[in-house]
Amino acid sequence: MEEYLEDYGFHFNTKLFEFAAGMMKDRSGKRISPWDKKKTEEILKTYGVGLENNHGHDAAYVLNMAMADYLGSSITDERHLAMFVKDYLDDPDGSPTRAFDEFYIKTVALGIPIFWDEML
Repeated sequence: MEEYLEDYGFHFNTKLFEFAAGMMKDRSGKRISPWDKKKTEEILKTYGVGLENNHGHDAAYVLNMAMADYLGSSITDERHLAMFVKDYLDDPDGSPTRAFDEFYIKTVALGIPIFWDEML
């Protein structure tokens, strides 16, 4: 983990994003088909959403998390999905490492091992 943090800080690289998004399930328990970083950037651009605190694959992680957990419920469409990513990552009193922090704490709480050498 130390080597990962030295290289990427408390942010998602491609491999960690793919690991995290690959575990995501929608509200019915079905695994989602994650949108990659390129698709995430296209959605944000389509709706005019610019991010100040986007590092690595953080926005892609947040978009997929919100898509899995909230789209079709409190988030009604792609425009609001993009706005949620902005609210989450650019929260003025939030942390710029919030996405990674919350993901990591969740894996610890659920007993999900992360093989950090595989994430490099």
